[in-house]
Amino acid sequence: MSDNKEILVQLRGVRKHFTVKADMGREAGVVKAVDGVDLNICKGETLGLVGESGCGKSTLGRCILRLDRPEEGSVVYEKTDVLSLTRKEMIPMRAKMQIIFQDPYSSLNPRMTVGQIIGEGLTIHNIGEKKERRDKVAYLMDKVGLRPEQAMRYPHEFSGGQRQRIGVARALALNPELIICDEPVSALDVSIQAQVINLLMDLQEEFNLTYLFVSHDLSVVKHISDRVAVMYLGRIVELADKRELYGNPSHPYTQVLLNAAPVPDVDAKKDRTALTGELPSPLAPPRGCHFHPRCARAMDKCSQCTPALTDLGNGHKVRCFLYSEELDACNP
Repeated sequence: MSDNKEILVQLRGVRKHFTVKADMGREAGVVKAVDGVDLNICKGETLGLVGESGCGKSTLGRCILRLDRPEEGSVVYEKTDVLSLTRKEMIPMRAKMQIIFQDPYSSLNPRMTVGQIIGEGLTIHNIGEKKERRDKVAYLMDKVGLRPEQAMRYPHEFSGGQRQRIGVARALALNPELIICDEPVSALDVSIQAQVINLLMDLQEEFNLTYLFVSHDLSVVKHISDRVAVMYLGRIVELADKRELYGNPSHPYTQVLLNAAPVPDVDAKKDRTALTGELPSPLAPPRGCHFHPRCARAMDKCSQCTPALTDLGNGHKVRCFLYSEELDACNP
């Protein structure tokens, strides 16, 4: 898909590390939350980003928005390197890239009315007069399924699903091209999840939006995404069109994730192969392929060398020595 569509965001060698402090301010170690990610996001698509909790999915999204600044690499939005911009130069760029946060409770300011929350971006960017802003807020509230007369209410007066709709309206206010959806339905009831997902899909078609959809729920990602990237301990280990990835998963980690996902058919038989070994600490990830201690098909070189992300054809890429001898790095 990325070969045929225009690329909106291009990530190359992105690394983001966090220093962990111990007692008395001592440095306890460094978490490599994002460890050398190369990724393209195409205009108009939904790219799903999946993986276990703590694998770096949300941090990668924040790096794109420059809410977290990577130590290395580049984030190119269209033809602009986001990481090279000054704080002042980032202001107009912020309007093009927005985020929907995971928690619909803590992501909304309880001291502001819903109208103020949705219209805050319009005020900051000095867009329109007061009446125009009020009209835009009313329009957006109607678009996300809220009544415009509710604009004077406060967040605590709404349910979780309604609060997330407020978050969606806020993200739309500046007419962005890219929206980072950071697990936007994980805190909602299942029935409400479906409503919000369908809303996001309808809005994408109407406003020609591009989504990076971060989630650990494989069924939700399958429903909404065009392509899917699988992340493990800071690295992309597989990337493919959703039909290819769900129908022909190649990386052992992807295979285990899909086999572990619940299915609605109680009579369906699946290979419930469990992950072996303990989940490595992000403070001390294994050398070589990070997944090798838990992989039933690991080879000797997996513990020493990191395989490159290899293209298997039709945009299906996998980081595994089962498919290529090409190296990304080696530490004998």
